[in-house]
Amino acid sequence: LVVRGKDVFSATAHEKTKREQFEKNLNTIFETSKKENNEKLNSLSDDQIREYWWALNRQDVWKAIPCGAGTSDKYLRQTCGDEQNKSTLAKRQRRCEGANADRVPTYLDYVPQYL
Repeated sequence: LVVRGKDVFSATAHEKTKREQFEKNLNTIFETSKKENNEKLNSLSDDQIREYWWALNRQDVWKAIPCGAGTSDKYLRQTCGDEQNKSTLAKRQRRCEGANADRVPTYLDYVPQYL
């Protein structure tokens, strides 16, 4: 599902139906947001509202994605590291250890197939 950007992946009929329903729901959210914040959002295009929504909700979306992953799943590339440990494999449903536990993988923001 694509929250940010455009999906260039051609999907199966089932995936296309799910994507269309998702887009419909997302547009409903945007229209509701426009009505509730008329002055701020009414002059923005849907793409601009999508970016605005993403900026506000990005952290929560990335926290939610790994919730359905199994404990041994490794579905993202190496994302953790610090000065001594330049790059390590993110474990525990994509969570890094220690201070980076809730680090958002920003390099995937423009890769819609991950969302």
